[in-house]
Amino acid sequence: MIWAFIIKSMSERKFPFVPGEYYHIYNRGNSKQEVFLNSADYVRFMRLLFVANASLPFKLFFLKDPVADFERGETLVCIGAYCLMPNHFHLLVTPKSEEGLSRFMQKLTTAYSMYFNNKYDRTGALFEGKFKAELATDDIYLKYLFSYIHLNPIKLIQSDWKERGIENVNATTTYLNGYRFSSFLDYAGEERKESLILDKSMFPPYFNTSKEFQSELFEWITFNKQP
Repeated sequence: MIWAFIIKSMSERKFPFVPGEYYHIYNRGNSKQEVFLNSADYVRFMRLLFVANASLPFKLFFLKDPVADFERGETLVCIGAYCLMPNHFHLLVTPKSEEGLSRFMQKLTTAYSMYFNNKYDRTGALFEGKFKAELATDDIYLKYLFSYIHLNPIKLIQSDWKERGIENVNATTTYLNGYRFSSFLDYAGEERKESLILDKSMFPPYFNTSKEFQSELFEWITFNKQP
């Protein structure tokens, strides 16, 4: 199946994160548990994507707004895409220094784990070990990741769509356009504060318009459509 043709897993991560290289970062809940239980949890993580991406420390009161106006200093990474799912997340990033990506992920997951454990009165690790990383070693794979990440939510309405094809294309596209916990809407042209989470300047300009972006994803959705 074409969806698996370019997976290059480097989840053991015995390599440095190189500035200017592109990485697919992901992790899931410990024992596959859900890490986002309601919309407030998703929103908290999205806010942390912005405030944790900072060389300067942040305080919790900055989290009252999706992209609070405060001095972040130099950002640690450039985020090109993201998607949050009930028990895992995906990010597409490029680090701005050798330590930037690791620092960002440590701040992000620590802050969210503290929030989640306190809110739900639990203890212990929230995520399944260290975050996983795949290096996008060529242009084909990097462009593919934008589709792979943004199409993840389809699994919530049809878990076997990659194997069997989309059952209802119109319902699927409507669902994606209503899913607010990814960067899909930012590429689809919606104006929202969460767009500031992204820094597209360090990524190839694959999609110059929202129409080009949606056309690319539509091709993937209809690639193996059921007759």
